[in-house]
Amino acid sequence: MRERADQLVLNYVSRAADAAHGVLRSEQRLDFARRLRARIEAEVGGSENPRAVAKVLDRFGDPAALVEREAHRLATTETATGPGPGSGPATGAGLASGPAATGAPGTGLGPGGTRRFPAIRDDTLHAPHRAGQQRGSRSTGLGLPFAGLRRVAMSTANPMATGGRDARTVVKEHPREIGALVILVAAALLVPFGLPSLAIFPVPLVVWAAGTAVVLLSESWEARDRFLGAGAPLLGYAVGGVLVGGLRVGAEPGFDTFMAEFWAVSGTMFMIGTGLGVVWLAYRLLDLT
Repeated sequence: MRERADQLVLNYVSRAADAAHGVLRSEQRLDFARRLRARIEAEVGGSENPRAVAKVLDRFGDPAALVEREAHRLATTETATGPGPGSGPATGAGLASGPAATGAPGTGLGPGGTRRFPAIRDDTLHAPHRAGQQRGSRSTGLGLPFAGLRRVAMSTANPMATGGRDARTVVKEHPREIGALVILVAAALLVPFGLPSLAIFPVPLVVWAAGTAVVLLSESWEARDRFLGAGAPLLGYAVGGVLVGGLRVGAEPGFDTFMAEFWAVSGTMFMIGTGLGVVWLAYRLLDLT
């Protein structure tokens, strides 16, 4: 889990560094990336949960916006003090304001002369007009109907629509979870082959149990999503088989007739339930942030 959390942070800092190309000088860009990563790690607080890390990164906002603020800070500094031999990223006034500003007034220095990084979106003290702009920008993307579903659909064509996350990124960051989804799909595909049972258990059921174990042990999904995705095949098998089998009994009611119809459709309903569960888990995995 720690590796996936670190990868999320690395991807975010890399996007910020890429956005800084052509905007900041090389030494400014390195200093900016270093301070950004230090601030992110301070906010994460050592958490190894990728979902918690993703929420922290979401609070930081668009990396390009952070670069713009840094460029504005540096430009304001050089305008106020004038460029000199020692001018660079460590000579400007920070944009953040609040109780953390304990250094000399107007210097942008924190305790011990360290440089403060600009405030993130949920800091308690920030300008009212900036807070209104941020609320408006978030509501534009998240308030639309089926916004998460559209982000998933657009991820393969335009990764920027999902904040740089696409199917390939998800596979790299969550190999164990992707493996579990593949196992569940394999369990459904084995149903039509009528393989001999292992002891008293059908082969598709054994394969499903293996995939379900991996899903339930994963921390990348919330508990509700894990139970919904892993339990959908059994729900389709039992409930779907009873409903469809009951409807197919027709003019020959009786327990034997019902059981014959149940066994005839339960395998198909298991496959349908598996497909729905895998689609749901994949959607939630791609929509992690």
